[in-house]
Amino acid sequence: MANVLHYIPDADPEEIGYLNMLMSPMTEEQAQQFAMMYRHRRKESSMILILALVGFLFVAGIHRFVLGSTALGVLYLFTGGLCGIGTIIDLVNHRKLTSEYNQKQAYEVASTMRMLGQL
Repeated sequence: MANVLHYIPDADPEEIGYLNMLMSPMTEEQAQQFAMMYRHRRKESSMILILALVGFLFVAGIHRFVLGSTALGVLYLFTGGLCGIGTIIDLVNHRKLTSEYNQKQAYEVASTMRMLGQL
């Protein structure tokens, strides 16, 4: 079984649990390839926090575009972050937003590897 912290040392505890589940059937070579692909896609919660703060002060919704929520990004952009309330909620929940995004990306990477016959 691959050691998640060996490949993704800055993962948070919830992310580690999910990645352990995905990486448990992988060989070391497959885990290394998965980690390389996943690291390019994952986002840091601190970056999302900074983008939400920038959005709160200047252009709302930037963090939503980065997280792939284009529709919400456009909505935030045109409504000033839903009059600032949506942006404040996202500031509080930035870790959860990042975690959900990262889990989705990990699942997509694992699915892509399965589809390509690498798992």
